[in-house]
Amino acid sequence: MILKFGLLMELVSSCIFFSQVLSCLTNSSSVFPLITISSSSSEIVGLEVYYPEMGNVACMFVPECNNFRQKITYWPEPIVKFPGALDDATYMLVMVDPDAPSRSEPKEKFWRHWLVADIKGSDLKKGNIQGQELTVYNPPSPPVTTGFHRYQFFVYLQEEGIVSLLPKENKTRGSWKLDKFLSRFHLKEPEASTQFMTQNYQDSPIAKASEGDGNNPKDNLRQR
Repeated sequence: MILKFGLLMELVSSCIFFSQVLSCLTNSSSVFPLITISSSSSEIVGLEVYYPEMGNVACMFVPECNNFRQKITYWPEPIVKFPGALDDATYMLVMVDPDAPSRSEPKEKFWRHWLVADIKGSDLKKGNIQGQELTVYNPPSPPVTTGFHRYQFFVYLQEEGIVSLLPKENKTRGSWKLDKFLSRFHLKEPEASTQFMTQNYQDSPIAKASEGDGNNPKDNLRQR
């Protein structure tokens, strides 16, 4: 299962890097200057992730225009929809950052941003994430100068039984052993997955150009 999980992670990553050959437009007159992937890849990924103003960011880069990279650090949890969910089934939603604190040195992989169990399929179809929130939503906040981070979403078909975190897992969000957690509750391959990428807003060319104005607040280096 661990091998298959790794292959799936590579599949999710590949759709991002395939789209990287395109340039991310930063024209502030466009609300959706995001990099997209082909429709065939979207069908494989399956999840929809909606943030205010940007819409569905599945398999996209968050652009620097309209201050989106800063706004996403304080927006509430996104609307996550899985159109293929079964009405009478129960699901679990996982959101993680595999690039904490940086992609070159992911010593705190996986950083657990959100974990919700016991979601009804009928609710998941509509983007109504109601269930047992095991980890409260933590917005994407990559540290300064750590490059782009991947924020990955997985939906698992949940079997009978109570899903919970161990006391040591609850002490910190970082260095979460996702594969061991899944094995402990006999959770198999995800039913759907996707990801988006963003970097610290202060690392953008626009922000760097305005540093001399004294209007750029200092960032928190513990952000993820």
